[in-house]
Amino acid sequence: MAVLSGAAVPLLLLGVLGGVGAVLKPHVLLQAEFYQRSEGPDKAWAQFGFHFDADELFHVELDAAQTVWRLPEFGRFASFEAQGALQNMAVGKQNLEVMIGNSNRSQQDFVTPELALFPAEAVSLEEPNVLICYADKFWPPVATMEWRRNGAVVSEGVYDSVYYGRPDLLFRKFSYLPFVPQRGDVYSCAVRHWGAEGPVQRMWGPEVPEPPSESSATLWCAVGLAVGIAGIAAGTALILRAVRRNAANRQPGLL
Repeated sequence: MAVLSGAAVPLLLLGVLGGVGAVLKPHVLLQAEFYQRSEGPDKAWAQFGFHFDADELFHVELDAAQTVWRLPEFGRFASFEAQGALQNMAVGKQNLEVMIGNSNRSQQDFVTPELALFPAEAVSLEEPNVLICYADKFWPPVATMEWRRNGAVVSEGVYDSVYYGRPDLLFRKFSYLPFVPQRGDVYSCAVRHWGAEGPVQRMWGPEVPEPPSESSATLWCAVGLAVGIAGIAAGTALILRAVRRNAANRQPGLL
């Protein structure tokens, strides 16, 4: 069971379009937090953070009591005391226990994540890139994501984002894997979630054209050489014909 809370603060920022006039553009600053625990083993999950227009500004590492900014530059212009998030989590935990005690403890339906797997940049062999695994539209926010390369588990360099809330109260999450594309490699990303009996998985491999074989290269070379020779012969014949025509035109007429 879980308890979720948050506050959305609409902000109106003034933008000016040349020759049109002033236009009001709405923005939303969202404080999102949740506290949940499973019915079986006494295991709990919690998260606290701020989002601006669905992009993360920061989240709080609750175990370390530390504010983590999505980009370091954000921390130069603002600050947030992690202790405030810990206090909110304590209140959330207490509220959850009260709600569990007052309810019939019926279970809400789980929503299985949708999964997508794609590279961050256009793929070139031997050029460093990043694979992005995107889990979307799932509930509750408890999901583990696993990477494999050619069937072997990969964990080095992997970075997982926090859970991002959606307006429909579902969640989304990203996982990033730096890699160097190699011909023939196959990568997979799998997410395990309570709403699915087994892992939801997507696979990806670099789609690059195969290099021409030696026989194909020889064939094309021969074709190119033949076309070149034919072109030279045709050009020579045209030149000779033109020379003969000019010579005939220059012959003196009969007296």
